Amino acid sequence: MKVLIVENKVELAEIWRRHLAREIEQVDIAASADEAIGRVAATDYAVVVIDLSLAEGDSPISVADYVQYRRPDCRIIYVTDRTFFSDGSIFSITPQLRALVPADSTPEDLAALVEHYGNRS
Repeated sequence: MKVLIVENKVELAEIWRRHLAREIEQVDIAASADEAIGRVAATDYAVVVIDLSLAEGDSPISVADYVQYRRPDCRIIYVTDRTFFSDGSIFSITPQLRALVPADSTPEDLAALVEHYGNRS
């Protein structure tokens, strides 16, 4: 299984990558929306984990839209530190979305979600 983490906080992305790499064949990191789109164009990911709080100018939704267009079987997991989408409306915006998890979730919990949804794609 191949997984992409879209996160501009390098330390956090590395923590997630280390936990995922224990069980997953390939885990890549993209620090921006443009980098993520380039990686999705070149690699058939099973799961893309996207931080909804990317740096200003980067749109996590545009990454998800591109994933939907380019890799329709890919699953998306959003990570957020906001309560803006707590009503579940984000699931209607991103059809491939399988989970919306708090940014303070443990890396083990995130890894379990990635493995669960990645094995279903």
